[in-house]
Amino acid sequence: MDATREIIIIVDDDSTNLTVGKSTLSDKYDVFTASSGERLFSHLEKVYPDLILLDIRMPEMDGYEVIKRLKDSEKTIDIPVIFLTSRIDPASEIKGLSLGAVDYITKPFSRELLLKRIDLHVLFERQKKELQKHNLRLECEVDRKTRTVLELQNTVLKTVAELVECRDNVTGGHIERTQHYLRLLIDFMLEHEVYYEEISSWDVGLLVMSSQLHDVGKISIKDNILMKPGRLTDEEFQEMKRHTAYGVDIIRRIEENTSESAFLYYARILAGSHHERWDGNGYPNGLSGSDIPLQGRLMAIIDVYDALTNDRPYKKAFTHEQAVDIIKEGMGTQFDPAVCKVFLTHENSFRHIEIQENMHAEAHDELRSAMEVIANAVGARSGKEQGYVERMRMYLNLIVNASLRHMSFKEVVSEWDIELFLLSAQMHDVGNIAVADHILNKPEELSDREFDDIINHVDFGVKIIRQIKENIKDGGLLHHAEMLVGSHHEKWDGTGYPRGLKGKKIPLQGRIMAIVDVYDALTTARPHRGGKTHNEAVEIIKNGAGTQFDPELIDVFLECESDFEKVAASCPLDDR
Repeated sequence: MDATREIIIIVDDDSTNLTVGKSTLSDKYDVFTASSGERLFSHLEKVYPDLILLDIRMPEMDGYEVIKRLKDSEKTIDIPVIFLTSRIDPASEIKGLSLGAVDYITKPFSRELLLKRIDLHVLFERQKKELQKHNLRLECEVDRKTRTVLELQNTVLKTVAELVECRDNVTGGHIERTQHYLRLLIDFMLEHEVYYEEISSWDVGLLVMSSQLHDVGKISIKDNILMKPGRLTDEEFQEMKRHTAYGVDIIRRIEENTSESAFLYYARILAGSHHERWDGNGYPNGLSGSDIPLQGRLMAIIDVYDALTNDRPYKKAFTHEQAVDIIKEGMGTQFDPAVCKVFLTHENSFRHIEIQENMHAEAHDELRSAMEVIANAVGARSGKEQGYVERMRMYLNLIVNASLRHMSFKEVVSEWDIELFLLSAQMHDVGNIAVADHILNKPEELSDREFDDIINHVDFGVKIIRQIKENIKDGGLLHHAEMLVGSHHEKWDGTGYPRGLKGKKIPLQGRIMAIVDVYDALTTARPHRGGKTHNEAVEIIKNGAGTQFDPELIDVFLECESDFEKVAASCPLDDR
């Protein structure tokens, strides 16, 4: 077969038509023939044609059934199909075109007409592929330039934020912590679908990045006020309040002097509105209720929480519980009640976190030990061997690092504590501990009732994680674990469980885990079946793009799937 020539498959139950068609086209194309729809699909397992010539009237499976199967498969949906038919009535032609055929050629056909029509469609497909390649090159160039712009934006934000940080020994840690808290609060808002449509329209990564400048106006406050250890006088407090207006003015001046000023939009909103109050008694503009930008209403809660739970020149830190009580008292007066309710629902996730290079180091060690013990115990009950935990960790590490090369995921994933995410992933099936052994290890197909018990392992898992969070000092360490446990069985098309979430409403942690979990399940033996090969597993996962899995994440997976195979090979199983 000549790799430079297009491939055509002719499908017809009439051997004469196959012979004539092949002899007509073989000088210019590589031609395969199939005497039935089933034989066509056998060919498609080995070759991917540039065009299919398909007879309509065939026994067992007619041309209409064949094209429906072709168009229902992600693998073959884009193959152009021309119908060969002796029917000349408009209804038959309309039916074929509505099913996805690109043309009709009536039989008996002349050699010259057949060749001309084929040449025309092959040329069109060739030009379409060249256009797709050109568009892909343009997209890559746009992605490269976008990354450059984002890096420039982040550099500007960090540089200005560091200038503020230099003014005192408080603001730097405050900036880092509030970024972390803002991301958490936004995730929880989306989970509860509070202001969902508005938040979904934001560039959340850019918003979190821009939050570094919410206190930029403090750079204009005099040291004797900014660092005063005692209570401020009324005059000094009025000056301190001006830091919001100063911040807006500083950001506007930066906007005027850069052509890439759109990224400062969120920064200006946050700087100017995070001290407004729901009841209208805030500053600088005395806005009230929903007139306060939602970004500012979110920032108001986390800004106050962090200020309360950390030392300031004028006060000692309050406990987490005291801070939560104060915020609760401010619901409906200082804070948006809907946002406040979400914060209070997940208040354990916002316990004070020290931001430093060895962040969570001791907690990680304790958490690692606890998670590994629990994960291995759950795995053993599910018939999974000791190496399962480490294998899953390696798979996840591959796909997470690959996702950092994609603009769609880079902003979100780059803000994760990757080590904590990998630790948390060990807990994704913790709910299996509540499922009976005879169901977990049943070699036959499960009954509907038994399958309901399996489905319930997700809810059990979420309850377990939440109970653990209530009994440890830093519940925020289990944020990823809760997301993973609750969402890794959701499907992109909304047919998963337990909540039937759809598309990007499924947390990214769960979308990633879904792919890794299915890959490992397919390639290892289970009580009810043997393991599949790497290539078989990859093909099944590819076919699930857009239905079971996030299609963009499938692209990420396919970039590193060969490394998945190496991991699987390095962890051999007796029953693989």
